[in-house]
Amino acid sequence: MTDLTTQDLAQPDWQTRDHLDDPVIGELRNRFGPDAFTVQPTRTGIPVVWVRREQLLEIITFLRKLPKPYVMLYDLHGMDERLRTHRAGLPAADFSVFYHLLSIERNRDIMLKVALSENDLHVPTITKIFANANWYERETWEMFGITFDGHPHLTRIMMPQTWEGHPLRKDYPARATEFDPFELTKQKEDLEMEAMTFKPEEWGMKRGTANEDFMFLNLGPNHPSAHGAFRIILQLDGEEIVDCVPDIGYHHRGAEKMGERQSWHSYIPYTDRIEYLGGCVNEMPYVLAVEKLAGIKVPERVDVIRVML
Repeated sequence: MTDLTTQDLAQPDWQTRDHLDDPVIGELRNRFGPDAFTVQPTRTGIPVVWVRREQLLEIITFLRKLPKPYVMLYDLHGMDERLRTHRAGLPAADFSVFYHLLSIERNRDIMLKVALSENDLHVPTITKIFANANWYERETWEMFGITFDGHPHLTRIMMPQTWEGHPLRKDYPARATEFDPFELTKQKEDLEMEAMTFKPEEWGMKRGTANEDFMFLNLGPNHPSAHGAFRIILQLDGEEIVDCVPDIGYHHRGAEKMGERQSWHSYIPYTDRIEYLGGCVNEMPYVLAVEKLAGIKVPERVDVIRVML
């Protein structure tokens, strides 16, 4: 295990000791050896562990089967590491994929990270360990171009089928003015309409039985029962719904990309847009994260006001 907080590196005041004191680090060391991973000191308050791609499935399975297991995949996404500056002692990485796991019994979190080079953006899927990784991996593939080998259906989930490029890469434009003027020709319109056509075979659905055909019905994206921009394709056998495919991309607003061209304080209003009926619900976790990263301790009066809000 590579530990970046040895006597050669003085521990900063802001740095937590979770990456050193959490028992799971010892459990990983005992099982996989001292050189199998790198522990990164952070301000997050949870251990961040860089693991080899070849050992990813084995390590996640190990954590999933511990006596006090990590039973929840809380988050999974990618990161473009190419412009990162503070990376001393960390594995070389153009991109990375992180896996945020949660243990209910321990009341503890752990984040695993896998380093990837730009010319080899492949990592094994973990959908057989955590089923909810399915959507997370689809989004990461779409936003960064990272392929999850063995994924059962690695297709777009947020962006239109005709979208080109991977929006969360740092070299992808962040402003509309950086694109060429939009033109919708008749040919392009036909392509867009064709892309919106639902193809049951792509989702493992049959168009009918030996005696009758199924009906495929669009519900949404604007429908009073959906309470928002949400499209769901229904497979109907008469009046009975036998299957469905959700299309959640209409809720995607590119909040992460907008954040790339904002300062930490000018981004606060954008958090309101996530849920316009409860803005402070999203402002609160954002500013708490900023305060943790910056080592800011707010006055007690601020804490009281936040509780009232």
